[in-house]
Parts: sequence; C-alpha cells; structure tokens
Amino acid sequence: MIEIDGSEGEGGGQILRSSLSLAICTQQPFRISNIRANRENPGLRRQHLTAVKAAAEICRAQVEGAELESRELTFRPSRLSAGDYSFDIGSAGSCTLVFQTVLPALLTAGGSSRVRIFGGTHNKGSPPFDFLSRSFLPLLGRMGAGVQLELARHGFYPRGGGEIRAQITPAAKLGSLVLTERGPLVRKYAESYVAAIPVHVAQRELQVIGRSLGIAPTDLLLRALPNDMGPGNAVTITLEHQHVTEVFTGFGEKRIRAETVAESAAEEALAYLTTSAPVDEHLADQLLLPMALGSGGCFVTRVLSAHLHSNAAVIGQFTGRKVAFAPVGNCMEVRVL
Repeated sequence: MIEIDGSEGEGGGQILRSSLSLAICTQQPFRISNIRANRENPGLRRQHLTAVKAAAEICRAQVEGAELESRELTFRPSRLSAGDYSFDIGSAGSCTLVFQTVLPALLTAGGSSRVRIFGGTHNKGSPPFDFLSRSFLPLLGRMGAGVQLELARHGFYPRGGGEIRAQITPAAKLGSLVLTERGPLVRKYAESYVAAIPVHVAQRELQVIGRSLGIAPTDLLLRALPNDMGPGNAVTITLEHQHVTEVFTGFGEKRIRAETVAESAAEEALAYLTTSAPVDEHLADQLLLPMALGSGGCFVTRVLSAHLHSNAAVIGQFTGRKVAFAPVGNCMEVRVL
C-alpha cells in the first residue's frame, strides 16, 4: 500500500488526481491523507469526488472515504476496462480536471473508450477546454495517443451545465517527447467568450490584449454565446509556434474589471514570449504523467511550479522513474528518465 501525504508540495487536488491515474496504470493501491490540506476548503469537493468515482468506475476499484469533505481516501484498483462512460459533477466543478484523471489510464486500456463529462468547461484554477484541445492533446498525439475532444456546451462558474466529449484510442506504448524549441511564431489570436454578459465586456478585453500583444483586429475574436449558458466570461490568448501551441486564459469575476482580466492573461503571455522556452508553467505540469507512463523524454520550460514538483514526487512513488531538472539559460530543462 503506497502512502501519500496530500499536504506535501502544492497540497491541492493535483496530488490526488495523479495518484488515482497512476494507481490504475500500475495496479497499485494507495492511501492518501490530508487531502487538499493547503486549500481554503480542504478535503474532497464535488469535482474531486467525481474524479474519484470516475477512476473507480473505469477499473472497478474498492474505495474507502469517497465522501464530500473527506480528508482521507483508500483506493484499491482492479482491472481497467475500456468502454462508454458518463460522469456528471453536479456543479460547476471542472470537467477538464476529471477528464485528466481518467485519460492517462484509458490510454493504457485494451480498446477505445468514449467519455462524456458534465460540469464547468472554463473554470478559474483549471485548464480550460481550449488549452487541452490546442496545447496538451496535440503533444499527446505526437507521442502516439489518439484523443478527439469536443466541446458540446460551455459551462461557467457558478452555473456549470457544460459538457465535453472525448474519444480515446490507446497506443501500444506512448513514445518519448522531446520539446526543446518552440520554433517561429505561426499565428497569435485572442478570443473573448461572453454568455449573459454585456458584449462591451468582451470588446474591452480584446482591445487590451490587442494593444499588449500587437494582435491584428482580425485576430481579436468575440464569441457571444447563448444567454442560457451564462452568466460567464473567459478570455483566451493562443500562441501557435512551429513545434508547440500555448494558451493563456483569464476568467471574468464579479467586481473585477474587464481590463484587469485581460491584462492578467496578457502578462502571462508576454512572460512566456520573453523567454525561449517552448513549454509554459501549466503545460509542464500536464506533460509529466504521460511521459512517465510512456518512453520519457525532455522539455524546456519557463518555470517550475509546485504542481510539477508534486507530480514528480508522486510519479516516483508509483513508478520509480526519476524526474531531473537542469538550468538552460534563463529556463529549465525537465527530463523524465
């Protein structure tokens, strides 16, 4: 039984999600204590509980402690099964984080799977759908995985009601990933999504981003969604380079000016562009698990986050694989050995 301390490292839900994925892939049980100990509301929230139940369903696991606000959990995986799955968070909790929990495991299943998840698709503190579809999944495809992801309906906090759908085709074994250069910039564009929010909010956000990043007016895209999907607002900045695409996001909130939302996203994009690193902070977090389950490899990133260090530690406990770090100019090389 692998023992995990959920208060180590970033002390959030990433430790739990990575443990669930790796437990299924390696068929090793684990016990985690102090779940999300470093968060304002510790313990299992709805999206974390849905991730636990989803992980249990795809491998018929025995689970103890799968309750809202639980701070301890025991998970004993059994045989993984491909199939058609549907998971409903029942709130605006993140669809994408639940998806990222089951995806690594289903990539090792004996056949193709279809997955539907209901909840939030654009949530603060979670990778939005656009990030997965444009940035993360193309790199998985480069490693040999076949994943088609569809956004059926947008979902924003606090209403939720979004839906994503995925078709997952496993590879016999994921190949290695080497990503040390981003290559020349091919295209940059920004989008502002608004649902039951005044259109001028999106217009103001796009004006700020256009000025900050020098994006042409034709690449400032206003996405007005049906009112029944809102209220909600998110802005995305997509930077397509030859070898990698990065997506930066800002989320509208009550009493936060549109300009502030846009400036925050633009600052992240500018910080990325000021270095030569192909991989930014959030993409680096997500790449470790598939690389560790596959043939390893390396990438260069702008910054090492607490999430990345937590993932590296959990990977070591379940697989024995090591993650090494080395400075490369003003960036860091991450190598999965």
